[in-house]
Amino acid sequence: MAVFGRKAKENALKTQVAQRTVYCSQPIASPFRLACCTDMLESGLYDRLRAEVPVIDACFGKIIRLVGDFTVKAEDEAFQRELDRFCREVRVGVSGKSIYTFADMYLDSLLTYGKAVGMIIADQRSRSIKGLAVADSSLYHIKQGRGPLDMEVYFDNGGTNGTKMKVRDPERLLYTALNPSPKHPEGVSLLRGLPAISSVLMRIYQCIGQNFDRVGNVRYAVTYKPTADGDRIFAKERAKEIAAAWSDGMQSAKNGIVKDFVAVGDVDVKVIGAENQIIDTEVPVRQLLEQIAAKLSVPPFLLGLNWSTTERMSAQQADILTSELEYYRRLLTPVLEEVCSAHLRLCGCGGRAQVEWANINLQDEEALAKSRLYNAQAREIELRLEAQENK
Repeated sequence: MAVFGRKAKENALKTQVAQRTVYCSQPIASPFRLACCTDMLESGLYDRLRAEVPVIDACFGKIIRLVGDFTVKAEDEAFQRELDRFCREVRVGVSGKSIYTFADMYLDSLLTYGKAVGMIIADQRSRSIKGLAVADSSLYHIKQGRGPLDMEVYFDNGGTNGTKMKVRDPERLLYTALNPSPKHPEGVSLLRGLPAISSVLMRIYQCIGQNFDRVGNVRYAVTYKPTADGDRIFAKERAKEIAAAWSDGMQSAKNGIVKDFVAVGDVDVKVIGAENQIIDTEVPVRQLLEQIAAKLSVPPFLLGLNWSTTERMSAQQADILTSELEYYRRLLTPVLEEVCSAHLRLCGCGGRAQVEWANINLQDEEALAKSRLYNAQAREIELRLEAQENK
């Protein structure tokens, strides 16, 4: 019995090895490849999350638009007109145009995947910038090189063996990471932590739809109860007549014709599911939406969510959003300045370009005007006190 048990274990082990050989024909050879596979799965999850949860996609649209407009100034004013033309007419990808479109696409990729990869496409013949492009950042993977400041970029070329191609000149890429850390040098997506909450939210919405299919779509139960012996003998025929008359009345109602249902005997008509009540989902849905709004730092009133709030609370939420938008501006500024400075160098200008952002909203302009007024009044008081002391 012991020998038989040992052989059985050996056969089971061989079977497991064979199955592993069949299902794992391309084994993962390194932890880096495993990390790349995980990143691709997360990228697909984030795309599906934005497609299935409208609130999240609306938050991204609000953030991108609220980052605001900007102007690019050249140090040498003689090249300002050429720089303005470049910002208006530079091609972006297949269908985009202007550096503002490039900034929107770049920020959208940065928020969704936690990283953004851009490219400056140069024309070797005319020695000018032909256009700009925002690459699919899920295909690029970053890891630390030999030194602490060395960056290695790998590109997923879609090979069957899962290998990654190393980019020779990573400094030519425009790369930005969102909230990088030693553990996540590639950056972290703004949607991190939301898949679990969003799955619960979508499950609630799915249940609401199923409940309305069952209860909201009214269905009737017609019951015929024969009373006398004669009724019981012809119960089948009368049930068919009642069913045919009821079906004819329902079909006529679809065409706008109202027909009354007349029956002889004990006939009972009830609405199926009328006694049941749909579960109130306002509280759990609001709790989940609050978590999403808190993660994305977008005030609920900007999304059309009419929650009870005070004017003071709205002002604090606007201040928090302003700080978030300033952070995104700090991430975009070096990239935009690098693109515009490269164009100026190709035009023969030795100076650099500088990005100047407009105020986020009128509330900021009002606060700025008040602060300048208060500073001017304080300065006037100081001058009066100095004048009195000199006398």
